[in-house]
Amino acid sequence: MSDSKRIVLLGKTGVGKSSVANTIIGEPLFKIGHSVNSETNKCQTETTPVDGGNITLIDTPGFFEDEMKSAVLRCIPEFAPGPHVFLIVLKVERFTEQEQAVIAKMHQYFSDEFFQYAAVLFTHGDQLPEGQTIEEFVRREKKVSDLVEKCGGRCHVIDNKYWKNNPQEEYRNNQVQVKELLKTIEEMVEANKGGCYTNEMLQAVEERIKQEEELIRQSGVMISVGEIREKAKENTLSWLWDYLTGGVHQLWRSVWGFWAQL
Repeated sequence: MSDSKRIVLLGKTGVGKSSVANTIIGEPLFKIGHSVNSETNKCQTETTPVDGGNITLIDTPGFFEDEMKSAVLRCIPEFAPGPHVFLIVLKVERFTEQEQAVIAKMHQYFSDEFFQYAAVLFTHGDQLPEGQTIEEFVRREKKVSDLVEKCGGRCHVIDNKYWKNNPQEEYRNNQVQVKELLKTIEEMVEANKGGCYTNEMLQAVEERIKQEEELIRQSGVMISVGEIREKAKENTLSWLWDYLTGGVHQLWRSVWGFWAQL
């Protein structure tokens, strides 16, 4: 897992993050239908070979719903020691006041350093007017355009339903778009010298995971390396909750550079 590119999917519930993950890896490994009321209101992580290398996709709960913030906290051990790429997932649609507010939150919450590791991925590409590219669509929406600009102009589009097998048009073809997305991800990792987005909190979490892994090994339990890692992350979560007692505001500032009011 250590040599995998860790990619975190961020976005509101219902934008298609789980379907995006399945489209990228080409297999239905991620559960569809994440919602505030569903049983899958937690991260799902899968590591798989893609395009000659390994990637680890981390599908998060609805990242911008207030009710889900406690669930997002449980994702932190999955992020450690830090993601290589954040994919901000948005729908191709007419942006309502609610969507505009979410984008405004991104500008407010995320640090400049975060955007060095971020790209925007649009879903529901079938909603693009005939002959229009995603770049042309973005230019018509000021807040979206500003967001993409902060991400170094990195944006792509897929359609989880209608572009699966569309050989007639190269642009509206998921295979083509995923290939371009993976190329962008590779370029981002190279530009960041192979490093991941991290900070004091994520480093502390990773160190705790390593300590828990060693304790599990010393216990003599006969489980695989992967199972040791998963058990260590579970144990680290209990430590994390204790660590953050009375300091939730500090957590969000430390992990994301957020300045949000919880």
